[in-house]
Amino acid sequence: MGDLELVRVGEVRLAYRTWGEPGGDTPVLLLHCLGADGADWAVVAPRLAAGRQVIAVDLRGHGASDRPGEYALEAVRDDVAGLAEALGIARAVVIGHSYGGVIAYLLAQARPALVAKLILEDVPALLPQDPPLPVPPPPDGPLTLDWAVKTQFTLARNAPDPRWTEGLATITAPTLVIAGGPASHIPQHEVADLADRIPGARLRTVEAGHLVHEQRPEAFLAVVAEFLGAAR
Repeated sequence: MGDLELVRVGEVRLAYRTWGEPGGDTPVLLLHCLGADGADWAVVAPRLAAGRQVIAVDLRGHGASDRPGEYALEAVRDDVAGLAEALGIARAVVIGHSYGGVIAYLLAQARPALVAKLILEDVPALLPQDPPLPVPPPPDGPLTLDWAVKTQFTLARNAPDPRWTEGLATITAPTLVIAGGPASHIPQHEVADLADRIPGARLRTVEAGHLVHEQRPEAFLAVVAEFLGAAR
């Protein structure tokens, strides 16, 4: 497991784990799904770290990062940009899974100079939900996140800012979209729609369900390595 460290970005402290060493190939930033944290990437991060540094952040409201109660997607996006700046990272490969993928593509829209390449794992475009998704009450027992992240993200999914989806057409980073196939709870036509909206994006399906990098790490790493080797 990568060492857990803390850094202050604006008003929040963010926890992150690192693998590998700086100074090699373009570093990789890993953004986890809703309810997880940076440790979620532990199976694939050491392999991704061959010849480069890999950083997996606990997004605000998750894991060991601060839980400020405010989880607007733009704020989470800016946290990631601030983390990169604090760590001296000017260009990175950004890999995001599900919720983390939404943050990743918003980052690619807002900070194109930062995102050298973009990899989105089983991520849909944010389109209005009809009927609206119910705002879920917190479950019983201890939680791995501030439940306000879940409630605020549900509201954002129901009535998304149209600029989040319109901005997909402005992404300049070479992009790989990895779909999990029919076993995923994410409708796969929505993942394909996301890929269609990003100029030049490649769509690859790995039959694994929603948790591609966890359920089929070797297949995930293979398509990522192919993309990183080919994308320019």
